[in-house]
Amino acid sequence: MKIALVSPKGPLYRHRGGIFKKSLRYQPLTLTTLAALVPTELDARVTLYDEGIVELPDEIDADLIGMTVITGTAPRAYQLAADFRARGKTVVLGGPHVTLLPQEAAGHADSICVGYAEDNWPQLLRDFAAGTLKPAYYQSPDFTLDRPQMPFARRDLFDSRNFLTQAVFEATRSCAHDCEFCVAPAAWGRKQYQKPIDWVIRDIQQFGQKKILFVDLNLISDREYARELFIRLIPLNIEWYGLSTVLIGHDPDFMELVARSGCKGLLLGLETVTPDSLRDARKRFNASVDFRSVINDLHRLGIAIQGCFVFGLDHDTPEVFDTTVEFAIETGIDLPRYAVLTPFPGTPLHARLEREGRILTRDWTLYDAQHV
Repeated sequence: MKIALVSPKGPLYRHRGGIFKKSLRYQPLTLTTLAALVPTELDARVTLYDEGIVELPDEIDADLIGMTVITGTAPRAYQLAADFRARGKTVVLGGPHVTLLPQEAAGHADSICVGYAEDNWPQLLRDFAAGTLKPAYYQSPDFTLDRPQMPFARRDLFDSRNFLTQAVFEATRSCAHDCEFCVAPAAWGRKQYQKPIDWVIRDIQQFGQKKILFVDLNLISDREYARELFIRLIPLNIEWYGLSTVLIGHDPDFMELVARSGCKGLLLGLETVTPDSLRDARKRFNASVDFRSVINDLHRLGIAIQGCFVFGLDHDTPEVFDTTVEFAIETGIDLPRYAVLTPFPGTPLHARLEREGRILTRDWTLYDAQHV
């Protein structure tokens, strides 16, 4: 069996020439994880294509083509799917957008994977090999990542020269919070799925890099799990970067442990400097800490800050731009990032704005956090 896995290009990451010799982004885990989950008994040849890095060949030699779809890439994925199917290929779609809008996606594919793929993707492939492919495969209600024998992502299937780093890891998925604009609770619920810490440590050790990135949406969501993980990281003598909430500021001892474990940088979803806008976003917990104190404490521990802000919440005024920039400069945020509030389909934000008659387009290519 020949399987091709494709990440379609979106508006933010199109392959271009220019002064940079490689992409300024890390290697995603999705396709390499899907490749690792292909059942060994199928003796499949798996090829990966990240269209944000390379152009797709005119002809893909595969029996089955799987694509991972986020909202901004959905139109491109549907276009590719129509082309592949016209050439007699079997097309499977999965990913966040498919999980949020399965009925829409099903009209563009031979089969869809809804939810996380650890169980339904291998079953889909076995069914395809047996000639019994079903139209849809859904994540089971008892899904868990507590699987000591999970395969490690097939990072080797990508050319490392095309990415800033391949040393990308994951310990947990989803997040316990319910921020109005966030896709995660809408798609996968608020339960945090956790991989065995032994497995995470073995994955880091077998890859052998000393600077790594955790892509978990909120690595400290479960404080006890995070504490054990960080203690286990200390002997590895690595440097790591990841994502957190400002709630880390409530526990100075915990922050000290984070630093001792090798953390050199954290992305913090600060979102807004406007208190009323925090309530708009259902991110009231951000108001429980003083941003300046958290940033100062993390800087004192040698941890750089990537501070993320969102413009376009209902209580924002034209002054929010200057106020936010001044705050970023005054606090010494190492890398500020700014996005436009985006009502991704399936989120409470999209539902509210739709009720209020404020959704102006469903051109999914504009749903990239850069368009109003």
